[in-house]
Amino acid sequence: MKKLTAIVLALVLALTAALALADTVTIAVPNDPTNEGRALLLLQANGIITLKEDAGITATAADIVSSIVDIKFEEVEAAMLPNVLADVDYAIINNNYALDAGLNPVKDSLIKEGSDSPYSNVLTVNEGNEDADATKALVAALNSKKVADYITETYDGAVISVVDEPGDGFDPDVDYAALAGTTISVAASPTPHAQILAVAAEILKEKDITLDIIEYADYVQPNVVVDSGEVFANYFAHYPYQENFNAENGTHLVNVAPIHVEPMGLYAGKQADLTALGK
Repeated sequence: MKKLTAIVLALVLALTAALALADTVTIAVPNDPTNEGRALLLLQANGIITLKEDAGITATAADIVSSIVDIKFEEVEAAMLPNVLADVDYAIINNNYALDAGLNPVKDSLIKEGSDSPYSNVLTVNEGNEDADATKALVAALNSKKVADYITETYDGAVISVVDEPGDGFDPDVDYAALAGTTISVAASPTPHAQILAVAAEILKEKDITLDIIEYADYVQPNVVVDSGEVFANYFAHYPYQENFNAENGTHLVNVAPIHVEPMGLYAGKQADLTALGK
């Protein structure tokens, strides 16, 4: 009888554990500080979790004070989030990696940031180069109506220009004759940054300036190569990420111009809708 009781107890405990596990929702989030915080702030904005009052853009799961369901967070390298989507209930994915995976936050996400997102993607150079003619020429090209129109027409709301008054692509204070025949190197994520830079390259080509667009798949190397001087500028990350990178690495990268925002979204993995999150 004791043996039978022990077996029954073991089965009950196993079943209880299984049910508890089934009630736990897994959400994959980026593992870098500002993007993980950004993901958690998205969940808080949608009433799914509550963070500590002093939790900012570098919030982690340790800053969660309450949630409407039991959530297990899987911290994953941002570039790998689309690859793990099928293995978790949901994943919160940065838009450049979502677009690369054929996901659009406007059409495919269950929740997403609004167009007023403060996470503007910026053009960044090394301290000391922010006033260089090459920088000003590149800023003018990226701030052009041609680029703004390209963003609007190409990304269907997945990428939104933040340039208030797009110009003709040229800065009257730049000595373009002196820049003629030169090459400006820029590190970028493939989508959408390198694509947008290709439009800026067409503008610079009119002044005999070559834009060398070097693509990187991660969120660290573009800053490393600019900091070392190997590459002149980069265009891949949002303002909070760059500021945090400087603080953590002692670098002196300068954000010279906001270009666009990319709404971050929560995408369905094993779950088809938000029911498992109590919504």
